[in-house]
Amino acid sequence: MEDGPPPEGLFSPLIEHAIELSAQWHDGTYRKGVWRDPAFEVPEGEEIQIPVIAHLAAVASIVRRAGWGEAAVAAAYLHDAIEDMNQHGQRLRRKQLRDAVGADVARLVVQVSEQKLDDDGQMRPWRARKEDYLAGIRTGRPDAAAISLADKIHNLWSITQSLQAGEDIFSALSGDAEAQRWFHAAVLEASTPHDDPRLPPMRERLQTELDRYEAALRPAA
Repeated sequence: MEDGPPPEGLFSPLIEHAIELSAQWHDGTYRKGVWRDPAFEVPEGEEIQIPVIAHLAAVASIVRRAGWGEAAVAAAYLHDAIEDMNQHGQRLRRKQLRDAVGADVARLVVQVSEQKLDDDGQMRPWRARKEDYLAGIRTGRPDAAAISLADKIHNLWSITQSLQAGEDIFSALSGDAEAQRWFHAAVLEASTPHDDPRLPPMRERLQTELDRYEAALRPAA
């Protein structure tokens, strides 16, 4: 019988802190689609939404299952913390994140974060944001590419689930069907300069999700 992981490897205070911080920051914020019926009775007049933390946990799970270490998993839980405002309209500053979880995790989060605002505080064009993001994935660290791939795997899976459930998901997204196809395929391409052996299975899964997405679009074509 093979030895299991050492007891000290079963719990990571760093990942626990990342989970807690992520849950606090994204509290009261929700995903843009719902594709499952609730498993419980919903009070009349209430609407079921998917908390953002569910997405972050899914992305971190993909990163962990692909074999990446605790810094990458912690950054996966926090990968939207700089990009997204909290429910109070605040933005998390890089120094705040670095002070909370350390420079290594903070650097990874920065590498997988879009620069959404220009110097005047105005929202930058969607395509420009994505092009800069892709450039950062190509030239950044392999573990940042892994977080990006995991994020896009789950995002595209979620979009496809919404399409199959008959939701008008594109009305809630910034990019239309073709823009989403382009961006997810571009992330796949942007990850190819990195040759870490943990990345090919993640690329294969994103390609699978691209194929599922294409198939889900065909009936509406």
